[in-house]
Amino acid sequence: MTAALAERLRDQSTECARLGSPLYAGLLARAAEDLEAGGVVAETFAGREDLPGRVVPGLRLLGAVHRLVLEGRAPELAASYPSAGGQGHPADAWPAFRRTLAAHRDEVRALLDRPVQTNEVGRAAALYGGLLVAAAGAEGGFERPVNVQLLELGASAGLNLRADRFAYQVGGVTLGDPASPVRLVGPWVGVPFRDPGRVRVRVVERAGCDPDPVDPTTEEGRLTLASYVWADQVARLARLRAALRVAAAVPARVERAGAADWLARVLAEPAPPGTDLTVVWHSSVWPYLEREERARVEAAIAAAAGRARREGTAPLARLGLESRRVADRYVFELRITGWSVAGKRHLLLAEAEGHGPPVRWWPGGSVIPAAR
Repeated sequence: MTAALAERLRDQSTECARLGSPLYAGLLARAAEDLEAGGVVAETFAGREDLPGRVVPGLRLLGAVHRLVLEGRAPELAASYPSAGGQGHPADAWPAFRRTLAAHRDEVRALLDRPVQTNEVGRAAALYGGLLVAAAGAEGGFERPVNVQLLELGASAGLNLRADRFAYQVGGVTLGDPASPVRLVGPWVGVPFRDPGRVRVRVVERAGCDPDPVDPTTEEGRLTLASYVWADQVARLARLRAALRVAAAVPARVERAGAADWLARVLAEPAPPGTDLTVVWHSSVWPYLEREERARVEAAIAAAAGRARREGTAPLARLGLESRRVADRYVFELRITGWSVAGKRHLLLAEAEGHGPPVRWWPGGSVIPAAR
């Protein structure tokens, strides 16, 4: 089991390096060596060596230690963590990391049982573009604002349920909310369809579920979210803190519940009056669901789409931004599924990085008609 865990740490090290985190890439590589040597990392993971790769044990470890840094309880390590103002070289961080881990081993061990809750704001760049595609396919999508019921699976703190309240600078146009403190500058390569600025979205309900939701309006919730941001990626941390300001002003309901049960219940209820379109979306969630629950989610969405067609109520679209391994890296694909009189249509719209931008829109991805 130790060998398998060491391999998972090294795989995550490679991914951190690819995504621009030399600090975390170096720490995870050294952590894998320490684990194999029976050092403090082995002691910390004792009894948890069988954590599967899908729960990213390396990021759980790094998040737990980052929390100590952000709380001011690891001053030696903070000198190497840009998130805490440190300017030390990434290669010099390991000795302080190891000593910090030894000093707080039991606390870190307990935190290893908590899921990673990044709630990455950058993924909104893809999700919001997909929302515009879905809205453009709704009746009157180019003539008037489209009223959307937005439902999210695995919503964490619900930050991306506020995606319409972020600003997206695309070419010479700002989409979303131009006054937002969250500004994603040049997040797209290409566009999802011609003139996306013509489509306006009005979210009339924002609701989500998560097995272990985080409350972004509390100090504890804000600390938890910040701890899972990679410590040398200060732009991501600034983006998170801006999104927390939006969350304080824009309510969104996130219930503690499993995806399938929650979605079946919510979709069985009438949509808010005036709803033109219901959108169910999820990002970096699918690998965490067991096969049986995935099937139940699919069944709940298909049943709701069928009811909408029969009863002439608000059509439904589903957006998923999920990873697929290609050779030695992960590609995040944005896919949209919509239902029309002719049946179900499924399109690959874009590819993105794990933290969002750049979002590369596929030339073949076009507006699809939503169910009617």
